[in-house]
Amino acid sequence: MGRMWRAALIAALMLVAGCATAPSGQTPPGAVTLPHVGRFSGHPPGDALPAGWQPWLLSSFKRPTQYRLVSREGKTVVRAQARGSASGLVHPLALDPVARPLLQWHWKVDGLIDKADNTQKHLEDAPARLVVSFDGDMAKLPAQDRMFFDSVRILTGQQLPYATLMYIWENRAPRESVIINEHTARIRMIVVESGRDRLGVWQEVTRNIVEDYRRAFGEEPGPVTAVGIMTDTDNTGDHAHAYYGDIAFREAAPSAATAAAAR
Repeated sequence: MGRMWRAALIAALMLVAGCATAPSGQTPPGAVTLPHVGRFSGHPPGDALPAGWQPWLLSSFKRPTQYRLVSREGKTVVRAQARGSASGLVHPLALDPVARPLLQWHWKVDGLIDKADNTQKHLEDAPARLVVSFDGDMAKLPAQDRMFFDSVRILTGQQLPYATLMYIWENRAPRESVIINEHTARIRMIVVESGRDRLGVWQEVTRNIVEDYRRAFGEEPGPVTAVGIMTDTDNTGDHAHAYYGDIAFREAAPSAATAAAAR
């Protein structure tokens, strides 16, 4: 395997290794079906993580981002501090996205990463990411994607998710932009915040992951296999910090027509 190809595989792994899932049809260890995913707010501040959460270490060659539970405004949240680093926290799941399509979370970013640009692989950093991985039939993927996944598995011993959807805070790209990862089209980023206008303020975000998945990938989503958070500055070598609140998957409210028909 050539050095450039090997480097490309490792670079791609940096983004998704921590969300590697079990093969399609298998439930990952520690999977849960709770609407609230390991609530940070119900846990005391400190280094210990709530049940279900685990470190998302991307590579032994990468400096890890520091994550700690802290008290802010009377609630326990996660503080992420990145210094030329890249890692995250991940929570395995076994969840039907159609049954609970609404993904809700809170986050706060105090500053942007000046050089970051998620459309450029050598500048692909973000002060805040919310990452969701999905299972699916690998046999349906194009041959090029299957070969890429096989090469990563051989090189690292880890299976990449069938699909990964990232919600990110970007510098310049407009909100609702869909950015395709340059290493593999099975990773797609949706810009939910962009620029400086909302820095320093807690943001409550609600996304319909079924609709977002359809828009990003042009197909129906399979089971959700993991959710994760990540603040990364390994490509720019910059500093960044962010805060993450509770994450939950919820049922969609019935439409007016459905509610009327049920009466």
